[in-house]
Amino acid sequence: MGLYGSAPEAPDPQETASAQTATNIGTSVANNVMGNVNQVTPDGNLTYTYTTQKWKDPLSGKEYDLQVPTATQTLSQQQQAIKNQTDAAELNMATLANNQSGKLNNLLGSPLDISKAPAAGNAGAIGLPQYQQFQSGPQLQTSLGNYGNVQSSIAGAGNIQKQVAESGQIQNSLSNAGDITRSYDVDFDTSKYEDTLMQRMNPQLSQSRQALETQLANQGLQPGSEAYNRAIDAATRQENDARYGAILAAGQEQSRIAGLAQNQATFQNSAQQQAYNQLLGSGQFANSAQAQQYAQNANNMQMGNSAQQQQFGQNQAQLQANNAAQQQKFGQGLAGAQFGNDALQQQYQNQNTATAGNNALQDQSFNSQQSKFNMQNQQRAQYLNELYAQRNQPINEIIGLMSGAQVNSPSFVPTQSNPMPTVDYAGLVQQDYANKMGAYNQQQGMMQGLLGGALGFGGQLASLSDKNAKKDIKKVGGLYEYRYKGEGKNAPKRIGVMAQEVEKIRPDAVSRRPDGLRQVNYGALFNAGKRK
Repeated sequence: MGLYGSAPEAPDPQETASAQTATNIGTSVANNVMGNVNQVTPDGNLTYTYTTQKWKDPLSGKEYDLQVPTATQTLSQQQQAIKNQTDAAELNMATLANNQSGKLNNLLGSPLDISKAPAAGNAGAIGLPQYQQFQSGPQLQTSLGNYGNVQSSIAGAGNIQKQVAESGQIQNSLSNAGDITRSYDVDFDTSKYEDTLMQRMNPQLSQSRQALETQLANQGLQPGSEAYNRAIDAATRQENDARYGAILAAGQEQSRIAGLAQNQATFQNSAQQQAYNQLLGSGQFANSAQAQQYAQNANNMQMGNSAQQQQFGQNQAQLQANNAAQQQKFGQGLAGAQFGNDALQQQYQNQNTATAGNNALQDQSFNSQQSKFNMQNQQRAQYLNELYAQRNQPINEIIGLMSGAQVNSPSFVPTQSNPMPTVDYAGLVQQDYANKMGAYNQQQGMMQGLLGGALGFGGQLASLSDKNAKKDIKKVGGLYEYRYKGEGKNAPKRIGVMAQEVEKIRPDAVSRRPDGLRQVNYGALFNAGKRK
């Protein structure tokens, strides 16, 4: 016994074999009856009848009835009449042939007389043609005499000048013409000029203010009066205008001093530029003299190279003239050799043409003798064929008398029956057993996988498994999916056994809780299943 239920029993081989035999015999009998189809045609019929034959299975001792068919063919009324007439005609022809065959004793007893046959051709009288062989060709001239060497090099015409003589160093730098004045010292702070002017103006302005105040007091104008304030305001504006004039005079003085400094810097830079231009002119004059000397040297080199080129051209022209003369002499020798070879080749072809004509006459004579030989043989063969025809004609007539018309046999069409396949009963029984064993092993494997951790608790893990404590129950193989009553719809489903079912096969693994509900000791159930 496994973890949950017993394994399926294996099928009985003898019962399976007996059942398979019965299935095979039944299928064979059905295929026999289905395949032997009665047929009706315009020329006749084909009919099947069956007789029963007993057969005993040596393994099980069972006896089976086998249906053995008999095929009967009958001709139609018209074909049967033709057969009767044919049989009578064949009997008459056979009788006539028997009478005629008696004459063959004398015919076959006399040998053929070929003494009057034309003589056959004599192959030995045909003479083979005597062909003339081609003579060896003429000795052609395949080489030419030495007509002089080709000059492949030109005599030296002097060395080419590839460098220009030194004409002095080019001046590519100038000596120092002095520094350029890029700035000049000018103090743009005008406060010192303003302070100087103010020191001269302030005492005078102060005296003027005091005189104005004394004058206003003498005129009876008190400070704060409108006339007094107007007079003081006018004097203040005059003092401010004087101060503004001092500031403007200070700026003008500073600009004057800056202009003097600028003029001095400009004069210094003009003197530096004049010194630089003088140095530049001196350098350019020196370089012009050096360039003129270089041009004169280069001109001398070009004149030397032109003279060398002229000498080289003269040497090359002489060489080409020599080679042209050698080429002309070689061409004349080659033309003479080709003319001689052409004459020899023409003579050789004339000889070959004469030989070919003689051989063609030999072939014509041979073909004439062979044609005469073939004609004699054909004449003799024709005479012998006529003798053979006279001898064979009576025999052929007897053979013709012995042959007669044939009766048309019915043409039966091939039947299109579909054979009934044999049921693999033994295979189905074995497959069913394998399926049951697979399901049983799967159930045992699932149980072991779910209960594998029970041994970690000493084999005494007990769980509430009473059917009355569960809801949403669904069977999965040999186990059940469920939720405990009181758990929500979204709670994960649990997998286990039903205590009521386990109690029937393993009561020792089921116990009751104080509330009366059953619980299963999965550890005991797992260990018991494993021991089994």
